[in-house]
Amino acid sequence: MSAMNRCLNGALLGAALSFSFFLTTENALAGGDVSLPRLFSDNMVLQEGMSAPVWGWGEDGTEVTVRFRGQTVSTRVAGGKWMVRLRDLKPGGPDTLTIIAGNRIEIKNVLVGEVWLAGGQSNMEFPLRQSFEASNDIASASNPMIRVMRVAHARSESPTNDINASWSEASPESVAGISAVAYYCVRDLQAKMHVPFGLIESDWGGTPAEAWMDDKALRANPDYEIGIIKQGSLDEARFDQSLEKFQKERQAAKESNTTFTQRAPRRPWMPSELYNGMIAPLIPYAIRGALWYQGESNANSPEQAEQYHHLFADLIRNWRSLWSEGEFPFLLVQLAPYKPIQHEPRESAWASLREAQLQAAQKLHNVGMAVITDVGEQNNIHPTHKKPVGDRLALAARALAYHETVEYSGPIYKQMKIKGSHIILTFDHAASGLEARDGDLTGFAIAGGDGKFFWALADIKGNTVVVHSPLAPEPVAVRYGWADYPVVNLWNKAGLPASPFRTDDFAR
Repeated sequence: MSAMNRCLNGALLGAALSFSFFLTTENALAGGDVSLPRLFSDNMVLQEGMSAPVWGWGEDGTEVTVRFRGQTVSTRVAGGKWMVRLRDLKPGGPDTLTIIAGNRIEIKNVLVGEVWLAGGQSNMEFPLRQSFEASNDIASASNPMIRVMRVAHARSESPTNDINASWSEASPESVAGISAVAYYCVRDLQAKMHVPFGLIESDWGGTPAEAWMDDKALRANPDYEIGIIKQGSLDEARFDQSLEKFQKERQAAKESNTTFTQRAPRRPWMPSELYNGMIAPLIPYAIRGALWYQGESNANSPEQAEQYHHLFADLIRNWRSLWSEGEFPFLLVQLAPYKPIQHEPRESAWASLREAQLQAAQKLHNVGMAVITDVGEQNNIHPTHKKPVGDRLALAARALAYHETVEYSGPIYKQMKIKGSHIILTFDHAASGLEARDGDLTGFAIAGGDGKFFWALADIKGNTVVVHSPLAPEPVAVRYGWADYPVVNLWNKAGLPASPFRTDDFAR
């Protein structure tokens, strides 16, 4: 069974939604009527301080007029589409957005404020109702200054133009199922800035980064063309074969009246299919920036984690290019500790992926990172303490998006100096001072020229850390927190944990 047939049968929800929407749109075009994406609904938030596009569809030549807060902007439908831009919007509301053509559309209770897009996989999707001690946060969630929208899951073979979603005011009912991480971030920002905030959540558990990228961006890189795209085609072919075999065996069991307990094969994630179904329909809606929590599905092997060093930065560039808003703030969450604690230093795909996240934050402008080495759970890939994660993203937003003078990052490794049998480490984001939480420093390993790492002794000296071990009398490299589940306790005195790092490139 081909992917397109699965789409038409409903397996690819995004394409099916788009198909049904086109039918609706065709009917709406009669008599010069126009229509809009469901992204524009009652209770929405328009981004302040920048050109905010409003768009839709109609019959070519139809004049469309958009009115909002005294602005009147007109255009004509061309190629079945129309778009206008509202400019210099100030925070506040509510107001009514009116679209006039052959028909008249009124979108009510519209606010102007700050709009953030939250994306990623299951730890971003993790709902507030399952978060640690969230009952009081849910009960007190009623706030007309916060609006939320959750995009329905949708896979598609090609970019779609609409979503299954609508805006809601924040209330106990509307936020209970919203991303806990994103909600805590937005709630904190709204309380500090006292302007409206809108949150668009578009995420799906278990998904790799390449599913959220534009096909053109992936094909522009020969390594992705050969690796990700070709592998996706092979995976899809194997799935089709497995599905056909499963269906035949199930039918045979039914005809012979025998018990059939085999599970249906799980369809693999295809490159770009979630971008097509869940991100493309949002572009070019004006946003302040993006929140991102993903990576677990790209850390299944050392090869995948190594690829993420390039793939993740390319995803950020891809989204920024498609939105055409410049280098908007992109705030990410570094992977939490997970899996059994290892008693000796060793290689780790999860540590390598954290390094890829750190490097993206270091080499790309306006990228911030929340380190969460203190909230992992060995046996739970979905740690429930989400409030510290959201709070740290909010700190990064205050610094990078809103230009507050606030420390937003834990210590970040800067450079090392070898002095005899010791290595002296210096850090960025350490101006407030360094400290060890709950005892002596832990999580440091040191190696000599043979590349074999041993646990090391580490001491804070001013704003530096001095590392040594009698097992490596001529040290050349240090690692910190280089593990699936790092046991670490270096923080700055601003109350933020240090990112894991390594000074070597032995395994690359």
